[in-house]
Parts: sequence; structure tokens; C-alpha cells
Amino acid sequence: MTVLVVGGSGFLGAEVCRLAVAAGERVVGTYHSGAVGMAGVEARRLDVTDRAAVRDLIARVRPTVVIGTPYRYGDWAVTADGAAHIAYAAAEAGARLVHISSDALHAGRSEPYGDDEPPSPIFPYGAAKAAAETAVRAIDPAAALVRTSLILGERSKQIQLCRDALAGRAALFTDELRCPIDVVDLAGAVLELAGTDYTGPINVAGPDAVSRAELGLLVARREGLDPTVMKTTTGAEAGVLRPTDVRLDSARAVGLLRTRLRGVRELLAA
Repeated sequence: MTVLVVGGSGFLGAEVCRLAVAAGERVVGTYHSGAVGMAGVEARRLDVTDRAAVRDLIARVRPTVVIGTPYRYGDWAVTADGAAHIAYAAAEAGARLVHISSDALHAGRSEPYGDDEPPSPIFPYGAAKAAAETAVRAIDPAAALVRTSLILGERSKQIQLCRDALAGRAALFTDELRCPIDVVDLAGAVLELAGTDYTGPINVAGPDAVSRAELGLLVARREGLDPTVMKTTTGAEAGVLRPTDVRLDSARAVGLLRTRLRGVRELLAA
């Protein structure tokens, strides 16, 4: 099997590449600015906003599976248009597509979101992710769309933000609930899905709903840092408009996949 990871230099993309190489697959990983420096991965530079370039690369690589993980916060052309270009080229080549989406496309509410609920974005990034899903589903109805949450790992931005807050360099929101997932678990689930005929959206997130501030306290406990100096705030106080309570019900993924989706409390146990 040839696995093409679009965004292979990113945090999730690099882990997908690592697991695919370990499984003995031919792996091609794309990058835009940060190179893919991993043994066993064929690196290709790609600008996902260039539709012709995306089509040309996929036609030359002839992948069995395309994993779409390009990410640039606040950039519609990458997030939405890039996803459409990938979907078009993958469908044209007859490749299986797994598109990485986000819980950011939901508005937030007190009940968990099921897999098939329509997007309800309330801020630009959420709107871009919703547009990406709409394009992918229209172009390639056979694609799987993985809706996930905060992605954790030693190199993750989420963990570094917690460390910064514990050092007084940043503040964590007390009113934003998410269901964080470990990058290894997510990458494993993505590759599993690639080998199935599952279509449409599917929630793949951790079972624990925690605020960013609670996440910070878990990091403090694990790393032996003083939690009393951690800075906190709320979205309203910070003047930002983002969804607050966004919990994903991942029961369908748990029943379908062998990969265990561990909770953040287990992941960050002291």
C-alpha cells in the first residue's frame, strides 16, 4: 500500500508517517515550509492551495490512501480550498481519502455531539473546517472525515501552552471544554480507518472532557510544577469568540476500531 500524507511535516502528519512506515507501507509525506525528515518517508514539497500541483503530485505518486492533514490556523486557502483540491485529486486517482476535520466546526452546547451532526461554526476557523468538510463530501462521498479535538503529545502546542501558563507567560481558559486525544492514538485510528470502507464524519477524540485550565493542572501535576502560579481567564475576558463546551461522543469509533482512545487523565497520570 502507498500512503500519501499531505501535511507530513506537521504534528499529526509526522506521527501518521511514522506508524505507516513501521507497518511496512510505502509512505510519501508532503511539506510546505518544514521538511519531512524521517527515515523511510519519501518527502515531497507541496502547496495545497495550488490545485494543479496537488493533482500532479497525486497522479505521480499513485497512492492507495491519501491522509489529508494540512493545517494553518486562520488560513482559509489552506484549510478549506486545500482540502477541496486534495479531495478532487484523490477521487480522480481512485485513492481512499481520510480527511482530518475538527471539533471547531461546532458552536458548543451542554450535550456531546454525535458523529453525524451538521456543522454550526461561530468563528472563522470553524467556518473554514466546515467548508472543507462540505467540499470533501461533495467531491468524494466515499471519504472518511475524522472530527477530532485537542491533539496532545510531548511536542504538541497544547502541552506547550500549558507549560507557558504555568510559567506565567500565557493564560488558559476555564470555560473551554474539549476532549483531548493523544497523537499516537489519533494517528493509529486514522490509519485503521484508511483500511475500512467507512464513509462520512466520525468523531475520534478522548473520553475525558476537560477545560484548558484543567489540562494545565494535569500537566503541572505530572511535571511537578507549581499550579498556583498558573494564569487563567475566560473567553469573554480575553475578548475572543470561540465555542466553549464542545464534547465529542466517540462511541462509534470505539466500537469500530481496535485503537484504544485513551483519556487525558490516563495520559497525564503523574
